[in-house]
Amino acid sequence: MKVIIVDDEQKFIKMLAKRLVMRGIETDVVDSGEEAIKKIAHTDYDVAVLDIKMPGISGLELKKELATIAPSLKFIFVTGHGTVGESEKSSKKKDIYLSKPLDIEILIKKMSEVIKNG
Repeated sequence: MKVIIVDDEQKFIKMLAKRLVMRGIETDVVDSGEEAIKKIAHTDYDVAVLDIKMPGISGLELKKELATIAPSLKFIFVTGHGTVGESEKSSKKKDIYLSKPLDIEILIKKMSEVIKNG
């Protein structure tokens, strides 16, 4: 499994990436939507873990961009801003939303599920 994490909180993504790599998951990190677009244009990923609220391009807007570049890419959204709102959930029923702080085992389970369920 190859994952890209997109979040403006650099300490968070570095620690998360380290924990995923320790579990054998190939992981790249970027701290902006613009960087993610550049990276995904040149690298194949199975899953993108996107922060919902970021400066510039939000995670929900970024998903639309990335889905055109990499149609097979699966998405998981994370938020540190309390619970996930209904408008965010209704954007697409098959998307997965998790709240920070993330439980690494739940994240890995959800990544596996989203890949399996296509």
